[in-house]
Amino acid sequence: MNPYQQKKRWKYLLLAFAVVIAIGSLLYTRYLVKNIERSERTRAQVWAISMRQILASDDNDFLNYVIAVRDSLTVPAIVTDGKGEIVLQRGLDTTKTFIKLEAENNKRKKYDPAYFKEELAYMKGQHPPIKLQVLGEENFVYYKDSPLLTQLRLFPYIQLTVIAIFLLMAYTAFSSSRKSEQDQVWVGLAKETAHQLGTPISSLIAWIELMKEKFNAEDDVLIAEMENDVKRLEIVADRFSKIGSKSVLEEHGVYAVVKDFVDYFKVRVSKNISFELIGNPHLKAGLNVPLFDWVIENILKNAVNAIEGKGSIKVEISGNKVKNQIFIDITDTGKGIPRSKFDTVFQPGYTTRKRGWGLGLSLTKRIVENYHNGQIFVKDSEVGKGTTFRIILKNTRNDNKTKTR
Repeated sequence: MNPYQQKKRWKYLLLAFAVVIAIGSLLYTRYLVKNIERSERTRAQVWAISMRQILASDDNDFLNYVIAVRDSLTVPAIVTDGKGEIVLQRGLDTTKTFIKLEAENNKRKKYDPAYFKEELAYMKGQHPPIKLQVLGEENFVYYKDSPLLTQLRLFPYIQLTVIAIFLLMAYTAFSSSRKSEQDQVWVGLAKETAHQLGTPISSLIAWIELMKEKFNAEDDVLIAEMENDVKRLEIVADRFSKIGSKSVLEEHGVYAVVKDFVDYFKVRVSKNISFELIGNPHLKAGLNVPLFDWVIENILKNAVNAIEGKGSIKVEISGNKVKNQIFIDITDTGKGIPRSKFDTVFQPGYTTRKRGWGLGLSLTKRIVENYHNGQIFVKDSEVGKGTTFRIILKNTRNDNKTKTR
């Protein structure tokens, strides 16, 4: 299992664990709510019985005790008669239970009909009423959850929301810190690699010049190819030295830059793989050529590795005048990529090769997006038929002249 898949599995395990915690918290809170709900219904029943006793008893001492019990109950309640008219109320908003009559000479107060109608409808929707027989008449006691129970119902959702926000912030901070640390390691390794390559490359250049002079081999084909490879090493070292530095982009013809590298690359791979380059030679973009060559090289190497036996690689360069963009489509006839892996292939460490490091496409994405302000993605792929990668760059010159081969 590669590191990316292992990391992905851990994420799923942590997510599953978080879901179990959330469900457990909700179930336990529901258990507490049910217990308090039963307790509050008992309180409402006690309140109803106490009201009946107050209305039916003549024992003052007993009445005082019953009233004390009644007044100790905090469950909001409304008592109605058989016709639905409000007889008594308990625990409601004291600022809304009464209103003054409009007449200035009438100082009496009465129930606020709108408020009580709304509260009564809410209570009817929450709990079934408690029937109460008082002096031969049937009354009904309606009640609603206390503020404490209401808060307890909302508490787990508030708790989980706060925890989720905290975890999200912690994950974001952790990811940002880890990414920064990885970037520092990446940059340090790249610059150290460039530094280490510098000395042997300089020595090789000197040895080649010495061979030319000693053997009078200015026009020797083999030495010329050695020079090309050493120059390539210089470019590679230059690439690594630029990692982490501010990218300097210069306007270049995209077709010409890509053609130069394809011409260099295709003579160094199997003759069973054919190359085709078509496109508009007048499209220009801001490029850092050594780094952009690295992008093309990584994609072409992946294409070559994906082709088993004979195959072809096609590079097509086109432009979109409306969006002011340049498209570079690189299509191979290799084994293809499953649709579920379109994003995964750009993750560090992901590779299908036994000896691969899984850094090529990750590095390619970094160079395109971070250094050239562009985009790269798998445009299309079909297993067994091939893959098309698309690079999008900003066009610095709108020109729709005819394509050339």
